[in-house]
Amino acid sequence: MSIELMIDGLVEKGFAVLPQFLDQHEVNVLAKVMQERKNLFHQAGVGRKEGRAVREKIRGDEICWIEPTDPLAATALAQLAEVKHALNAHLYLGLDELECHFATYPVGRFYKRHLDQHRGEDTRVVTIVLYLNPEWQENDGGELRLYLEKEQFMDIAPLGGSLVVFLSNQFEHEVLVSKRERLSLTGWFRRRPI
Repeated sequence: MSIELMIDGLVEKGFAVLPQFLDQHEVNVLAKVMQERKNLFHQAGVGRKEGRAVREKIRGDEICWIEPTDPLAATALAQLAEVKHALNAHLYLGLDELECHFATYPVGRFYKRHLDQHRGEDTRVVTIVLYLNPEWQENDGGELRLYLEKEQFMDIAPLGGSLVVFLSNQFEHEVLVSKRERLSLTGWFRRRPI
């Protein structure tokens, strides 16, 4: 059912929110993995290659890349592989791989408005954000703000287990200031360069 809702959302609006994509046990497992890997996280940057730079006034998250064969993330990665298969089967997107990382936003951090595309590239097709925050409260902040048409926007709370998917080249978005540590598995379904 959630796959059908995702497909319908992407076709009709370009995005979808799937509550409880992961159960609470798996959310807790991945949150624990993130804590255990704290020493592997590094400050995220903006730009790429020689133009890449850490700019805390734009982006304040810390990240740790996830290998496709990571045994501790295997359950989530298997479910995301099913998502990729469904997107290819129903929408013919030509998705090839998932590039993803764990992301943590310490208290007071944010990510200013941006688009998930590098200049001159269109290999990122679908953005995914899988929240790993147990017991997130409304006043904890850290919402994902998706910018819609005519400067309207939608704020999505980072509730543990929820999956947000949206077309990478269509939606500018930002992460609002987090008032407690905010955890996610974030990534992109990519196609091969033409």
